[in-house]
Amino acid sequence: MEKNKKQKQQFTIIKDDSTDGHGGYGMGSISLENMSSVIVDPNENKAYVDMDAMHARSNIERRVRYYSDRNEVPDGLLYWIVWVTVERGENGPYYAGVAASELRVDRPNKRAYKSMPEHVTHMEKSLKGKVVVEHMDEKSKKLLEHFLQDFNEDMWENTSDELKDQLSN
Repeated sequence: MEKNKKQKQQFTIIKDDSTDGHGGYGMGSISLENMSSVIVDPNENKAYVDMDAMHARSNIERRVRYYSDRNEVPDGLLYWIVWVTVERGENGPYYAGVAASELRVDRPNKRAYKSMPEHVTHMEKSLKGKVVVEHMDEKSKKLLEHFLQDFNEDMWENTSDELKDQLSN
């Protein structure tokens, strides 16, 4: 990957608390400010940050009709939208929560499979610092592991052994 391309991609790293402790408007709402969406594309052997996926507007999600039944998209190509939450610890920022959600896209027939409840659940688990990658295929796990390592070696070093173990197994 070119160096200038690498610099354009950014994880959203811990912003100020929008509620600032005042308890007013927005109190109790979920902040997605420290979450980023990573697309893992095992078909093209790549992974990349795509913040448009936070609102279901990534390039792979556009111009298709969604089905909640995987069988409706038998020829769909596999993609993963990985919800990555970054926190700051004693040693600096680290990947705190990582949860992958399946997406299957059949571009020629303009069809796609996506389980919205799964995506919402995985976003929530990532925000809570959970690791949910065991259902990913090995190739996709390796792509994600290498992407997270290459993206920021310090964050990777500060990351839990649980995430490292789940991606390397």
